[in-house]
Amino acid sequence: MGTGAFAVTQTRGDHETSQQVISEAVEQTVTAHAAGFDAAWFIEHHVNSDGPAAGSGAGYGLSGRPGATVTRALLCLVAATTLALQAGAARAQTTVESWPNRAITWVVPFGAGGVTDLVSRKIAELLRTRLGQPVVVENRPGAGGTIGTEFVARAQPDGYTVLYASGGPMTIQPSLGLTKLNYDPLKSYVHVRGVSSSNQILVATAAAPYRTLAEFVAYAKANPGKVNFGSPGPGTAQHLAGEMLQAAAGIKLTHVPYKSGSSQMTDMMSGILDVSFDYLTVLRPLIDTGKVKVLGTTGAARMAALPDAPTVLEAGYPDAVNAGSTWVAVPAGTDPKIVSKLSEALAAVLADPGIAADLAANGQVSIADKGPAEMLPFIVEETARNKRVIERAGIAVH
Repeated sequence: MGTGAFAVTQTRGDHETSQQVISEAVEQTVTAHAAGFDAAWFIEHHVNSDGPAAGSGAGYGLSGRPGATVTRALLCLVAATTLALQAGAARAQTTVESWPNRAITWVVPFGAGGVTDLVSRKIAELLRTRLGQPVVVENRPGAGGTIGTEFVARAQPDGYTVLYASGGPMTIQPSLGLTKLNYDPLKSYVHVRGVSSSNQILVATAAAPYRTLAEFVAYAKANPGKVNFGSPGPGTAQHLAGEMLQAAAGIKLTHVPYKSGSSQMTDMMSGILDVSFDYLTVLRPLIDTGKVKVLGTTGAARMAALPDAPTVLEAGYPDAVNAGSTWVAVPAGTDPKIVSKLSEALAAVLADPGIAADLAANGQVSIADKGPAEMLPFIVEETARNKRVIERAGIAVH
């Protein structure tokens, strides 16, 4: 390679990496070392001084002597490495500036048909229009949402894998301890923007022998362990709602976890499940057609969309008040410029009158005002609140 290596590196440009040039320089360095080159002497006289030592002679100069090959090789190695890093930085900068220039994978950590999936698909469609690139919804359910949530934590932080995050795997699971988490809710992600917060609704099968929350509690007390309740998975907000009501009302229910909200509701209609906690987005069609009946909500105030449904607070169970939240997150290490672009796009999408009306109609409160700066303290606060609830209710790990 010799003195031509630097010129070769310069002419290759961004279309090729400098890895070959670097490899050649390393190879020549190793060859020279095998020939008896004194590395310590070289460093002392060519790195730790202003040049070759006086009286050293030409034997270790830059041309024609034993040290020349090594000197040229090391200089070329430094030059090639520098250019490679510069080219890589330039390409990375171009990639950030042009984001997005291909499809974005929108990961939903729950199965199709549940509240998280239904709302997220509407947002993803508007985001596609806003960003000018496909936003492909990918359901990765399991373990109360932790499988899909972990998947995004392990993804490349390039802005092309986005998580529709949920409070269950982020703010409940860390305290509930139902499964070992291979991600840190605070350190493994950049939390981009809030979406919604909403209470759950307690519904029963149409043939259930109770019509109100008070009648349900009385029946459950008379039949400990015989009444089951469904949720989209262990550690979800719906699961926590059931556990909280048990502890607050002094009843014993049997939890039946599912991988998706649609499977849960199918079993509700067939009578396999007695009651379920879920959101109005999922339950509205079943309520309107009389396939399930509303017993109450987990809110502190009545839901505008269901003004006749009493709250757990009204029923005398303040410790059963519960709400679930959703937001958008990306892997930690994602470039701040990409985070900013995504956050701005989401703010515009969530301000869309159609999305705002849809959230309100389904009993959800927008938290889109929470950007990257507000989301981290929000998650810390939610985690602390859920932990207090879990400890106070004495919810056991099962």
